[in-house]
Amino acid sequence: MSDLRAELTEGLDEAEWDWLIPHVQRDAVILVAQGLNLLDVGEAIANDNTQSVQQWIDEQLITKPSVDQVGRWNGDRQKRFNTLIVQPFVLVQEMAA
Repeated sequence: MSDLRAELTEGLDEAEWDWLIPHVQRDAVILVAQGLNLLDVGEAIANDNTQSVQQWIDEQLITKPSVDQVGRWNGDRQKRFNTLIVQPFVLVQEMAA
């Protein structure tokens, strides 16, 4: 495992929606689809792997949270996410209910 991968693995965490709101307000949250590995996405962003990142964007596998999603999450402040910080972004993935 690369040093970057090990560092990112240590940064994996869980967060409640309430904790993520300030990051959404500064437009720093990236929503990662369930089918993607959060570490793979974080590593691609950290390594500036534009080909992979652009493919995920094109396939809408990584997106900014929509207004509808934010509205739903605001209604459930205890909703939990897997998170990974890759400065300046906070990558989030919805946890199964």
